[in-house]
Amino acid sequence: MNSSQGSTLTSAASAANVYMVDLMPVYVKELIAGGAAGAFAKTAVAPLERLKILLQTRTEGFNSLGVLQSLKKLQQKEGVLGFYKGNGASVLRIVPYAALHFMTYEQYRLWILNNYCSWFGTGPVVDLLAGSAAGGTAVLCTYPLDLARTKLAYQIENSGQSTNGLSSTAHSSYTGIRDVFRKVYKDGGMRSLYRGVGPTLVGILPYAGLKFYIYEELKSCVPEEYKKSVVLRLSCGALAGLFGQTITYPLDVVRRQMQVQSQQQMDVGLPRITGTMQGITTIVREQGWRQLFAGLSLNYLKVVPSVAIGFTVYDMMKSILGVPPREKIVARSAA
Repeated sequence: MNSSQGSTLTSAASAANVYMVDLMPVYVKELIAGGAAGAFAKTAVAPLERLKILLQTRTEGFNSLGVLQSLKKLQQKEGVLGFYKGNGASVLRIVPYAALHFMTYEQYRLWILNNYCSWFGTGPVVDLLAGSAAGGTAVLCTYPLDLARTKLAYQIENSGQSTNGLSSTAHSSYTGIRDVFRKVYKDGGMRSLYRGVGPTLVGILPYAGLKFYIYEELKSCVPEEYKKSVVLRLSCGALAGLFGQTITYPLDVVRRQMQVQSQQQMDVGLPRITGTMQGITTIVREQGWRQLFAGLSLNYLKVVPSVAIGFTVYDMMKSILGVPPREKIVARSAA
C-alpha cells in the first residue's frame, strides 16, 4: 500500500467517524460529554477526596491533623496508591452519575422551557429547577456506587505499628466494589445500599441547582468574544462550586457518617444516625458543631478544580461532538 492509498483510507475512516457522531441523538452526545467530564474531574482531585472522607468520618490518626500532615501520613501508611484508594469505585460511579446529571439537566431544562415557559420564563430559575431535578435523578440511580466508594476510601491499611497514628488493630474489611455490595447487602438488604441517601438528596437538590444556576449566570455575563476562553470557564465553574458547597457541606458530613457507621458501632452504644436533622443534632451534641465543617477547607481545594474542570470539559466535549447551541435545540423542539 502506497502513501496515497494510506492517506485515502485514513481520510475515509475519519469521515466515517464524523458521520457516526452526527447520527447520534443529542442526548447520547450529552451523556458522553457528561461522563468524560466527570471521570476527568474526579481523577484529578482523587487524593483530596480521599483525605476529605477520612476527616469527615473522624478516622483515627487523621482527625487532628492538617491537610499537608494528613497527606504525608497517608503516603507513609499506604504509599502513593493510597491517595487513589476508592477512586476506581469513584470513577465507576461518577461516569454514569455525571453523564445522567448533565444529560438530564439539559432534558429537564428543555422540558420546563417547552411546558412552563410562561411561569418561569427563560431565566436562571429554569437552571435552578433543572439542576436540582437532575441532581436528584443522578443520585438515585448511582447511590450504591457512592456508598461503595466511601466504604473503600474509609479503610486505612496498617502495617502493624502502634505509632502516633492509626491503631494497630485497623484492617481492611473490603477487597473491592463487589465485596462491598455483597457484605453490605448481606448485612441489611437493599435498604442498606441506600444508607445516607436522605441527607444526600436534601443536599444535592439545592447544591446541584445552585451550581448550574450560578455557572450559567456567570457565563451569561462574559462578553461574547471571551465565551470560549478556557480560563473564564474554569473561573465560572470554580465560583459555582465554592458557593454551592459552602451552603450544603454539613449535609455531606452527615451522609458520610451514615455510610460508614456499622452494626458493631451501634452494639457498643455509639449513637446511630438515622436521618438528616437527627444526624446534624447528634453530631453537634457528640462531636461538636465544628465537625459539621470538618474537611471544608480541604473541600475548597478540591471543589475548585473539580467543578471547574467538570463544567469546562463538558462544554468542550459538547463542542467536539457537535451538540448544537441550546437555543437552537429549544427552537427546534418547539417547532
